[in-house]
Amino acid sequence: MSVPPGRRVLVRVPATSANLGPGFDTLGLALSIYDELTITALDETGRVEITVEGEGAGEIPTDASHLVVRAMAYAFEAVGRELPGVRIHARNGIPQGRGLGSSGAAVVAGLLGAQGLLEGQVDLGPSALLRLATELEGHPDNVAPALFGGLTIAWMEPDGPQYKKLIVHRGVSPVVFVPDFTMSTTVARSLAPLQVSREDAVFNVSRSALLIAALTQSPELLLAATEDKLHQSYRAQAMPATDQLVRALRAERFAAVVSGAGPSVLVLADGPGQRLAAAELVDTQLDTPWQAHMLAVDVKGATVRDDTEGSTSYT
Repeated sequence: MSVPPGRRVLVRVPATSANLGPGFDTLGLALSIYDELTITALDETGRVEITVEGEGAGEIPTDASHLVVRAMAYAFEAVGRELPGVRIHARNGIPQGRGLGSSGAAVVAGLLGAQGLLEGQVDLGPSALLRLATELEGHPDNVAPALFGGLTIAWMEPDGPQYKKLIVHRGVSPVVFVPDFTMSTTVARSLAPLQVSREDAVFNVSRSALLIAALTQSPELLLAATEDKLHQSYRAQAMPATDQLVRALRAERFAAVVSGAGPSVLVLADGPGQRLAAAELVDTQLDTPWQAHMLAVDVKGATVRDDTEGSTSYT
């Protein structure tokens, strides 16, 4: 069966922050900034029409090299189908290249778009979506929370990526500080050492375990729980403004970490009042301009809705 021309789906994917300090390549958190896409099947195979508004408009490609289209094609190929022509209108809220999972969100959007177009023909379940997303992204720490929402622990087994979703304590109040400059994930990852001392490894194991407790049960422990010795200090040379902000916030006892590969900074406050205080400190005491986003933890993850006939069913 082919996808009928005119089938239209609406996809919504949250931003994510990976690592969260000590949980390098393992922990991720879904946040309430979204990319929203309308994807329509066309009758001409190979035809691609893309319009982008919001973040990345005028910068990201609008042809078949667009990551959403590549992810859709990857999903169709995985189930032995041919991608039809597509028209995509993207309303991007996730800042590009800022450490908030924009590439992971694009991958997830493409896979969910494929799932929506193939509804009734092929069932792409959660395990298949996570596997395909990880194959495209390279690691699951961003795509798992984008797909499933909440706080996720992701790891690899011989048969593929796995995840566990956890509910974040209602007292945790995230705020993200986004600069006007970008950072390459590839460059940032290259700065982390391939080997670390036993002491540093034990330090991060303890903090990662504590961080799970802090995020799910005891937000008052977030400052200690977000300490890291595996990657942030090694990346500081490439992001001096980010490093300065993290140090300034932590000196005032805010649980600040580099968001993903940077350069954005995530503060995991233990209440709305504390995150307002963090925003005031950044606004009044630092020279580099940072845009503050007061956010919630997204608990739902990515969704896809069939809009062909005005359907309101969600996945």
